Amino acid sequence: MTETSTKPKGRVAQRQLRNREALVDAGHRVMSEKGIDAATMQEIADLADVGAGTVYSYFRSKDELAIAVIERVMRSLALRIEAVTDTFSDPGQVYAFGVRTVMEAATGDIRWKQLLNRAEVIADAMFRCMGPFAIRDLENASRAGRFKVTDAALTWKMATYSIVGVSLAVTCGSLPRSVIQETVVRLLCATGIGEADARELAARPRPALPKG
Repeated sequence: MTETSTKPKGRVAQRQLRNREALVDAGHRVMSEKGIDAATMQEIADLADVGAGTVYSYFRSKDELAIAVIERVMRSLALRIEAVTDTFSDPGQVYAFGVRTVMEAATGDIRWKQLLNRAEVIADAMFRCMGPFAIRDLENASRAGRFKVTDAALTWKMATYSIVGVSLAVTCGSLPRSVIQETVVRLLCATGIGEADARELAARPRPALPKG
């Protein structure tokens, strides 16, 4: 295949990537302001400067676009958590801070709250987007002797479903928001540390996240 014959395909792929990114950017802005339920595909398409019908070439539904938006939010949150926890000397505190911060986002951010009833989807997104950070933190804390985790991926997989389940119960009002603290303690206990150590880690002051 000649160079000339590959250029159109490259331009098409680049245009498709730009359109998709523009739609995710627009979806992020609209859903952050109005929430997923109130956002419409038409206003997202208008903001992205693409035809309304074009949206469905990239996302089959508003929910599918919302998942792409929440994945971006999760990756951004993971990087903001890392910016704070890079200053910690205790690897156990790194994981504890991350778990607590994710739970607060899941119960307080409108973009998360409206997807919590799709537990399998959002837990899978959390595992994929935040897993590289959480799994690394679990392994670092285990190597340092703070945790006793033999399968960091499995530990994080279980944590994602616990976070989603408890967060859904909190946002629905069937559990009080105060249960977040106890959930963090229980998730820390799942790393193999004792309850007293888990409670001490969960109660440590938490620096503010950088704005995202």
